[in-house]
Amino acid sequence: MSTLDRLTTDLTASMKARDAFRTNTLRQVIGAVRAAEKAGPVAVELDEEQVQGVLASEVKKRRDSAQIYTDAHATERAETETAEADLIETYLPAALDEAQLDAVVADAVAATGATGMKDMGTVMKAATAAASGLGRVDGKALSQRVRQALQAL
Repeated sequence: MSTLDRLTTDLTASMKARDAFRTNTLRQVIGAVRAAEKAGPVAVELDEEQVQGVLASEVKKRRDSAQIYTDAHATERAETETAEADLIETYLPAALDEAQLDAVVADAVAATGATGMKDMGTVMKAATAAASGLGRVDGKALSQRVRQALQAL
């Protein structure tokens, strides 16, 4: 079952259960996927990877909003944004753990023959490609790991 099908099925179940929070969040996410489908000059159905990308983007938006609300001392709104992000994350593949991330970076550095910071772009491209097949990875965390690995050379 595709992610979009799971979202739609779960939306129906949450509506029947009268779970307003879950229903509203799932409607927003499905709406974001549908908007992405219609974003180009011709409406196209997104493949699974593109849907996952939209979901990851929605999680990032909510995490950023939660941080802004926290900084503004609006804790109730921050908690809502965080809860929405947590719900959406359940539809994404598991994130890479620290050890897996380090292994991906080490493999990318070795495969590209990187010798220093000037090779950051090349290593990032290789690491991103390798990590995409293993699970979800935060680009910022990956970038920091690559930077650390290259500085250590």
